[in-house]
Amino acid sequence: MYEKIYSQITDTLVEKGYIVIENALDFSFSQELSQIAKTTTNYKQAGISHNSTLDKNRRKDKIYWLDGKDNTTCKYLEFMNGLQNHLNRHLFLGLKYYESHFALYEKDDFYEKHLDAFKNSKNRIVTTVYYLNEEWSTEDGGELIMYDTNDKEIQKVIPLINTLVVFLSESFVHEVLLSHKKRNSIAGWFRVD
Repeated sequence: MYEKIYSQITDTLVEKGYIVIENALDFSFSQELSQIAKTTTNYKQAGISHNSTLDKNRRKDKIYWLDGKDNTTCKYLEFMNGLQNHLNRHLFLGLKYYESHFALYEKDDFYEKHLDAFKNSKNRIVTTVYYLNEEWSTEDGGELIMYDTNDKEIQKVIPLINTLVVFLSESFVHEVLLSHKKRNSIAGWFRVD
């Protein structure tokens, strides 16, 4: 069912190391995920690094880990499981599992430049971000900015609903600019540990 998008992601990861796909999945499905993200109430302050240290000067978003206990998030995790199998079959990455959470950025929240792979630890291999915001413009802020190894901006992504970003976790420093209104997404990582 998703073979075409899996192949597109795989081929572009080999070519560029990252891909941004607008209108990635069924729109009604993205709306269902958006509704769950908006109505979830037990978000927790997100930490930084492997020990989840809280530092609101570096990161202000809140998270809620996906557990697949409802049909909609289960369907999303099944999509990602299929992508994991495809990446392992075609790129031999040895990915063991996928973890993900809803990310909530309220007004004036941000996440400074960082790598998703923890220092001195090969664990997160491929990062995914799936956006859930139905109305968004550049004036709303909250864009994902990706940088090359020379700290030059290579991609700016507006967090508009049904946009999927996939990139190699150890290769791209990125940040989330200050958001001027509430912003929802699903962040996830394919891991080898």
